[in-house]
Formats: sequence, C-alpha cells, structure tokens
Amino acid sequence: MAKILLVDDDQGFLTATTELLEMLGHTVDQADSVSKGKELAASSIYTHLILDLILPDGSGLHVMDALPEKNQNVQVALVTGHSSIKSFVMNLYGPNIKYLIKPIDLDQLKQFLHAQPKPKASLSNIKVHYGHLVGESKPMQLLYQMIERVAQTKANVMLIGESGAGKEEVAASIHSASGATGDLVPINCGAFSTELINSELFGHEKGAFTGAVSRKPGVFELADNGTLFLDEITEMPIDLQPNLLRALETKKVTRLGGVSALDINCRVVSATNRPEHEIAEQKKLREDLYFRLAVFPIHIPPLRDRKDDIPLLVEYFLADLGEQYESKVIASKEDMKRLIDYDWPGNVRELRHVLHRAFIMADPTTQTITLPEQMESPFSKRDGNKASGIKFGKTVEDVERELILTTLEHLQGDKKKAAEMLGISLKTLYNRLNCYEAS
Repeated sequence: MAKILLVDDDQGFLTATTELLEMLGHTVDQADSVSKGKELAASSIYTHLILDLILPDGSGLHVMDALPEKNQNVQVALVTGHSSIKSFVMNLYGPNIKYLIKPIDLDQLKQFLHAQPKPKASLSNIKVHYGHLVGESKPMQLLYQMIERVAQTKANVMLIGESGAGKEEVAASIHSASGATGDLVPINCGAFSTELINSELFGHEKGAFTGAVSRKPGVFELADNGTLFLDEITEMPIDLQPNLLRALETKKVTRLGGVSALDINCRVVSATNRPEHEIAEQKKLREDLYFRLAVFPIHIPPLRDRKDDIPLLVEYFLADLGEQYESKVIASKEDMKRLIDYDWPGNVRELRHVLHRAFIMADPTTQTITLPEQMESPFSKRDGNKASGIKFGKTVEDVERELILTTLEHLQGDKKKAAEMLGISLKTLYNRLNCYEAS
C-alpha cells in the first residue's frame, strides 16, 4: 500500500483522484497549496508525490524542498493539463519524474504507482567526495580543502558561482562534512512573494494572516542543529533583508503572529550566481547582511576551469544513466576530445544534459554515445540572465514564467485556452500574469 501526498488547487480534482487512489487501497493526504504541501511533506514519510505544476503560491515542485533526508527516494509525478506541456517540461526536470495528464484515470495511476524505482548507481570505481562532488583537478582539490576546513567550524558560508556549477552540491557537501545532526533545509529566496517569504523563513502561528489555518515552523526551525541553504540569496527583496539580518545577529526568530522568540542553531549557507562586484554595485545585498552571510566565501570553479575533470564526470554520468536505463554506453576517444574542447557555458548541468541526450541517441551496434553536431545550447550562453528562452540553471519560477508566456504566445493570447492547456484555473493564470507585470 502506498502513502501518497496529492497537491492540487482544483478541489474537484483532489476529491475525484483521492477517491480513485483510496479505491486502489492507498492512503492519501491532500493539499491545495505549496505551503500546505510542504507542511505535510516535512511531517510525514510518503512513498509517492502527485504534484500540480502550477499552484497559486508557487510551483508544486517546491513541495519536494521540504522532504526530510530519509524521504528522498519518494516517487514523483507532475500533473499537467495537456500532452504538449508534458513534452515541453519533461526534459527540464529529469528522468526520475513521471507525468500524469488530466483527466487522470485508473490506468495512469496504476502505471505510476506500480512502477519500480530503478536503483541508484553505485559507481563504486568513481570517487564521490562527501557523497556529492566528482573531480580530482587542482581547483576541486582546493575546494575540498575549503569544505573540510569550514565544515569543522560554525561559520556561515556564501557560495559564489555560475549557474550549473554545482552550488547545491557544495552546500550538501558542507553539511555532510560537518557531521551535523540536523537536516539540510533548502529554500530559494527568489521563489516567494514579499508576503510569503517571512512566513517561510520564520514560520507563523495559526490565524496570523488569512489562510494561516495551522501553525507552521519556518526554515530556521526546520534546520535546527543542521544547515539552512539560502539559494539565490541576492534575489531576496532588499526591504526584507533586515529581518534576515536580525535573525542572524540575535540567533532568534519570532513566528508571524507569535509573541515569544525562539532560539535557532544552524549554519547558514547562501548561494548566488552574481559576481561579488555586481552584488555591491547593484545593491543586491545590504552590506551588513553580506558580511554576516559571507564569513567564509567560496568561489565554485566553472567547468571550463577544470577540464581535467571532464573525463571523470563523463564516466560518472554515463554510469549513472546506464543504471537508470539498464544499458552500458561509453564515449569514444573522438567524442571525449569534443567534450573536453567545448567551453561549457552551462557548466556541469549542461554537460549532464548533453550526455543524457547523447546516451538516448547512442549507437546500439557500438554502444557509444552520439553527440549532436552542434553542442552549443541557446539556453546556456554566458550573458548573465539576459538570454531568452528556457535556460538550464534558471529557477523553477523562471521556467514556469517562460512556460506560461510561451503557451500564451502560441495561443495568440487566448488566456482561457492557455489555462486549460496548462491545467490551471483562469484565476491562477491571471494572478501569475499580474505578478509578472508588477515585477
């Protein structure tokens, strides 16, 4: 019997799908928002998540941020409103996420629930540092040295590096090396509205505001005795930064609607893809907050500066893909040279994406990958955040925005058809568009 978390803002869909799942003998918890879904995900262990892609308060994928470490092997399915949307997003979120098309029927649910998760690659011949990082080049050796040393302290760390360079993996490595007894709790600071971010950071009491139907702990509380990872820290609105600064200085937080302060005890690891001079020149962070967060700054080397690691990364990724697809594929010497010679503006994330495609297109007679004639991706130009289109390294919210606007453009602005295709309500679509106009 599966234990399932179902997250969707369509009450009719929640009711009908819950009835189908319970008829199959499974246990179901419901949520109609990201915040409620995260609250449930953090407090229980689920075998399966069924998530609406677009919800009024964010993307359903953010529910996964709240999963405890022991629940990381949960099987996930995204609910989409149209098969064309499935084909549009499926390459963005990896092979381990399934897709269900509305209206969902018993056959779709059975196929998802009865699918056996493929075992994770052991890759025993490849050294994975701290369980997350691959590479033996000089820049990586220096990175490992910094991780090892800062992990033995309680200093806050700021990770600075390009999109796709592996900031999330470095944060996880610092947490692992520290031996912390608490959890690693990630939050994307650019993912929440001004109204929601204080609640996410500090929590709220029941009745603190409209929709606060129960007490909710903030991420500082959830990361007690562990590590709080503040991704995209430079995207936090400047007027909200004093609240974060106060929490770092006093090591106390007060839930919204609460009257007593709570002690907090966690290391804060923050991350940004903006260079330090840009952070200062564009006033993306208050100076006093920067010095609190960047007690120990670490610059993550881009892949073009550690090309010695490319053969090892290629071997690792192909072995991982081989485990997933139960097929062994290698790279020829000629292909390896092409991979080493390429500049990789999208860094390790782009390399994995190219290898995934090349693995799928592998020549079955030689069992070697088939690289595209042109590896350069329009989504990974090194041009700041000005490149158009879906770029690997963008946040879930960036992808969601592009998905909505591209769908509207394709349908010549027909909002009703766009909402139907996206599988969201017309009200939610208008709310999103209003947010985009205000930003």
